[in-house]
Amino acid sequence: MESRQQQPEGSFIAYYFPFRWKSLSAKMAARRVTVTGILLFLIQGCSILAVELGTSNSNPVVEEHERVELSCIIKSTNTKEPRIEWKKIRDGQPHYVYYDKHIQGDLKDRARIQSKSSLVIQNTSRTDNGKYRCEVAAFDDDKKIAEIYIFLTVQVKPVIPKCTVPQSVPVGKSTVLHCQENEGYPNSVYRWYRNSEALPDDSKSSLKFHNSSFTLDPKTGTLMT
Repeated sequence: MESRQQQPEGSFIAYYFPFRWKSLSAKMAARRVTVTGILLFLIQGCSILAVELGTSNSNPVVEEHERVELSCIIKSTNTKEPRIEWKKIRDGQPHYVYYDKHIQGDLKDRARIQSKSSLVIQNTSRTDNGKYRCEVAAFDDDKKIAEIYIFLTVQVKPVIPKCTVPQSVPVGKSTVLHCQENEGYPNSVYRWYRNSEALPDDSKSSLKFHNSSFTLDPKTGTLMT
């Protein structure tokens, strides 16, 4: 229905169509719902056709001889039995750690697969340090291959360092004091003390030692005076 009212000549006329606007609004709303449903269906359909990996920790750190898990989580796939492989990268080249459902190499008696795709290493060794790659092949997916990298650090406690200190030094002569150990990992950092007070890396950087002349290399443990 529409209502009209006679107006004088030269006047503007306004029309009101309540039922027509209501019908148009309902059609537009229905169309938006339909389009949204189609887009949601397409997005969901694409996501399950692509294998996708994740991890709970891409840089695990563990003490030597302890257990560690290299997490590789299959977040989505359309393949019931994807192929799982683990490799360790040494000198830029991949070497099998887990292949054809078997642990390979020096991890053969110390590792196992957990939660379908994660690698668990028992009794870790310093030789386990390095870069690992988890690979999943899902042949029923559009994207058939996915991989992630895990960087494992196995910390090794340092031993008592061996130090070389001259018994005597002539006045006015320079000398070198050396202290180092080779067991710790990551590499040890060194600090020299005099009368229970830590020395700075360079005597010129501290007013307390402005009358002295020395340099310290914390990476090598060498003190030059």
